[in-house]
Amino acid sequence: MTSQTLRWGIIGPGAIAKDFRRGVLDSRLGKLEAIATRNPGKASLAQDFPEARILDGYDAILKDPNVDAVYIATPHVGHAEWAIKAAEAGKHVLVEKPFALTAFEADAVFHAHRKAGTFAGEAFMYRLHPQTKKIYDLVASGAIGEVRSIKASFGFQMPGFIPDHRLFASALAGGGILDVGGYPVSMARFIAGAAVGKPFLDPVKVSGMANLNAEGTDNWASALLQFETGLIAEVSCAVMANLDNVLRIIGSEGRIEVPDFWFANGDRAGGEGRIDIIKGGKTETITTGKQRHLYSFEADAAAEAIFAGKQQFDSPGMSWADTLDNLRVLDKWRTDAGIEFSVEKSANRKLTLSGRPLKSGGTKVPKRKLAGLGKDLSVVALGFEDFRTFSSGAILLDAFYEAGGNLFDTGWVYGSGYTEKLLGEWLTNRGVREQSVVIGKGAHSPLCYPDVIGKQLTQTLDRLQTDYVDVYFMHRDNLDVPVGEFVDAMDAEVKKGRIRGIFGGSNWTRERFDEAVAYAEKSGKQKPGALSNNFALAEMQDVIWDGCISSSDDAWKEWFLSRQVPNFAWSSQGRGFFTDRAGRDKRDNAELVRVWYSDKNFARRDRAIDLAGKLGKSPIHVALAYVLHQPFPVVPLIGPRTLGELDDSLKALDINLTPEQVKWLEG
Repeated sequence: MTSQTLRWGIIGPGAIAKDFRRGVLDSRLGKLEAIATRNPGKASLAQDFPEARILDGYDAILKDPNVDAVYIATPHVGHAEWAIKAAEAGKHVLVEKPFALTAFEADAVFHAHRKAGTFAGEAFMYRLHPQTKKIYDLVASGAIGEVRSIKASFGFQMPGFIPDHRLFASALAGGGILDVGGYPVSMARFIAGAAVGKPFLDPVKVSGMANLNAEGTDNWASALLQFETGLIAEVSCAVMANLDNVLRIIGSEGRIEVPDFWFANGDRAGGEGRIDIIKGGKTETITTGKQRHLYSFEADAAAEAIFAGKQQFDSPGMSWADTLDNLRVLDKWRTDAGIEFSVEKSANRKLTLSGRPLKSGGTKVPKRKLAGLGKDLSVVALGFEDFRTFSSGAILLDAFYEAGGNLFDTGWVYGSGYTEKLLGEWLTNRGVREQSVVIGKGAHSPLCYPDVIGKQLTQTLDRLQTDYVDVYFMHRDNLDVPVGEFVDAMDAEVKKGRIRGIFGGSNWTRERFDEAVAYAEKSGKQKPGALSNNFALAEMQDVIWDGCISSSDDAWKEWFLSRQVPNFAWSSQGRGFFTDRAGRDKRDNAELVRVWYSDKNFARRDRAIDLAGKLGKSPIHVALAYVLHQPFPVVPLIGPRTLGELDDSLKALDINLTPEQVKWLEG
C-alpha cells in the first residue's frame, strides 16, 4: 500500500461501478488502479474507466499486488462470494449494498475478514455524507422533541417488467427490498438510535408485505418497524413505482423533512443537502453546502479506517453490527412477503458460499469409532435447529463438514420437521449421505408410544431423503409403557434396515436402560446401544425441560464407566454457565440461575477459568474438553449459530486433559 493513498480495484463494470469510479476520482485518499471484468474486450471499458487497467476475470484483481482494496459491484448474488475470496486474498473490501443476500451470508463474510484481519464495509453512500451526521445531531439534540414516527421511502419506476433483468429476476435476487429497501430501513434504525444516543437501534417488531411479480420478487413493498422506545417507522421501496423519496421524522414538537435524501437533494455528482425543520408553522432550512461526488465520502471513510488499522466503519458508516441487524430486518420483511429467491434454494445452490464445491478430508474435527456403527463419526455432533432456509443452514453445515465433522443431530419435532428437511436437502445436494452419520429422534412427549416410532421414522426418512438413519433415539421415555414394547418397536426398524446402527433412549434413567438391555438379551432383540442425556462439567440442579434427565453426577459416571455406554450429551457446555453470561452476582437469566447455580458448580467454573487462563483458552473450551476426556465414550452435541461460534467451539479440540486434570476440575 502506498503512503496515504489507497489503490482501488473494482469487480464488475456496471453502472454502479462507474459511479464509484467517479467517487474515487473525487476522493482525497483514493486512486483507481484496475477493474476486473469477464469481458475485457468490451470496447466501452476503456472509455468508462480510462484510468484503470482492465483485468481479465475477477480472480485477477485479487492476485494483483498493486490493488489494496476492492469495490464489489457485481449483481447481489455475487457479493458474498467475492467478498470472502477477497478476504482469503488479503484484500480489503467495500461491498455495494446489500452486503449479502441475508444476515447469515453477511456474518460468514465478516467471519472471513475477521480471520484475515482485513477491512469490510457496506457501501451505503448516504451514510457518510455530511448531511447524515447533521440529521443525527439535530435529532439527538432534541430539535423536534421526542421522536415518535419516521416515514422513509426509496422507489423508482422501471419502464416495464423484464423477467431476466437484475431488478426482477429471482435468480439474481431482484426486487425492491434488497435493491433499495435497505436505505429506508437503515435510516429508520439510524434515527431511532440518534433519539437515544446510540449509533443505531433495532426494532423489536417487523411486519412486512409486498406486491410480487411473476418472478416472485417484489415490485413494491412496505414494512412497519416498531422500536422499544415506542417509535414506529413506516418504510417503503419500489422498482415499479415512483415514491416521493422524502425522509420525514415526526417529533413531539415538530418534524424534519429531507427531500430526495438518498442523493443529498441532488444527484450522485453531489447535492447541497437540504434539511427542513418545521415547527410552529415555520420552516427553517439547513443545507450542508455543495459537496463533492456522493461516492467519494465512502471511499475516503474506508481508506481512513484501513489506514488506522480498523476492520469496519465508524458511525455514521455501517459497522458490522449495523449491517447484520439491517439485513435481519430485510430478512424478516422478505419472509413476511413470502419471498425466497430461486438462487437460494437447494436445487440451485450446489456450491458453498465461496463459490466452490464442498471439500472432504478435513482434520480439524477428529473422528472416532463406536461399537455398533459401521462408520467412523466425528467426536462432536452438530445440531442446527435455528435455521429456516437452506441457504442459511448450508453455510454452517458446509463449514462443519469441511472441518471434518460428519455427525448431525436431528429430531422429528425440531423446527416442526424443518431441521430434518434442511439436512436432507443438504445431504442430497452435496452428495455426502454415505459419508455422514445421521442421528434421528422420535417419540417425543406426549406422543411417546411404541406405535409412534415407525410412523414418525417414516416421516423422518422422507424429510431426510434417505432410507435409513445411523443412530436413533427415543426422544423421551414413557414409564407407563413396558420397556420391552419400545425395544420391540426399535428392533423392528433395525430388521427393516431403517436403523443401521445403534438405538437407545434420550432422557432415560439408568434403571430403565438396564431393564431394556435385559429384555433384549432375553428376547433375542438388538440391545439399546447408546443414551442421549445431559452431561457436563456443571451438574443440573433442575432440569431445563420436563422429562429431561441429567447424568453428570458421580452415580451416573460410575454407571457409564462400568458399562461403557456411549452418551450423546446435550447441553454439554452448560448453556452459557461457563461464559460471562453467568456469575455469582449475575441473576438476570432465570434459566441459568434455576438450572446451574450452586456452590459446587461455581467452584468447578472457577477451576475451569483458572485452567483456561493457563492454557490460553476460554472456560467454555475447558468445559467441552472435560466432556471429551471422560474414561467412557461421550459424544457432545454442539449447537453453534454462526461460523464464529463454530470455530470457537472447535478450539476445545486442541485441549488434551490428563485424567488428573479431569478429576481436579471436578474437585
